[in-house]
Amino acid sequence: MCLIVFAWRPNQALPLIVAANRDEFHARPSLPLAVWEDAPHVIAGRDLQAGGTWMGIGAAGRFAALTNIRAPGAPLGARSRGELPERYLRGQLSPQAYLTELTGRLQQYSGFNLLVGDTRELWYLNSAMGAPEQLLPGIYGLSNAALDTPWPKLVRARSALQECLCTPEAEKLLQLLSDPQPAADAELPSTGVPYEWEKRLSSVFIASAEYGTRASTVLIRRADGSTELIERCFGPAGRLGESRINLPPLSQVSGPMHV
Repeated sequence: MCLIVFAWRPNQALPLIVAANRDEFHARPSLPLAVWEDAPHVIAGRDLQAGGTWMGIGAAGRFAALTNIRAPGAPLGARSRGELPERYLRGQLSPQAYLTELTGRLQQYSGFNLLVGDTRELWYLNSAMGAPEQLLPGIYGLSNAALDTPWPKLVRARSALQECLCTPEAEKLLQLLSDPQPAADAELPSTGVPYEWEKRLSSVFIASAEYGTRASTVLIRRADGSTELIERCFGPAGRLGESRINLPPLSQVSGPMHV
């Protein structure tokens, strides 16, 4: 993922609302949101180059999402960052225990932000800072810097999410993810990439021939654990398809995911 805006426990009826865009080179192969055949308790998109994921859910209300930290010239990690949410979704460690264990291996990965949670807690880890943080109820934004770094697209998307919370419908959340407006030159962050890339990457939704928003994903979780997941996939020429998954309350789930 390259942009995630989310509301953690904004009200009692809806404990988690997520709207996220995955930006990637179009040539990198991946599978859309689905139940994993080799891990039927995991629902996520899948990177076919390295095998991991960028966002998904697992058993007992587990949730994980990842963004990269934009740091041109930084040493590349030996391991794929996509395995970080995957390992959490496949496993059984608590969010805090998982991130605490991970802090001893941060040098194995290029820079990242990682969200992991369940029905009770949501935790955050920025690899450059190295200290897991439990998130309080609130509305947050995460792009390719630290949590809530006020890049224009993050501020715009987070504000749009705030406006959706009275009636958080999937279509409204997908609409906020489709915003193609780039930031004004005076507002562009300086992240070490050329101006043309800085401008291109400054919009919520990125469209270009070689690189762009590959997937827009919305998650709405209700108090009983029932969950709505929608993902729209895109290619260089536009929209490719859509996946919709509705899961029953957690009390009704006793085995592998069935959709």
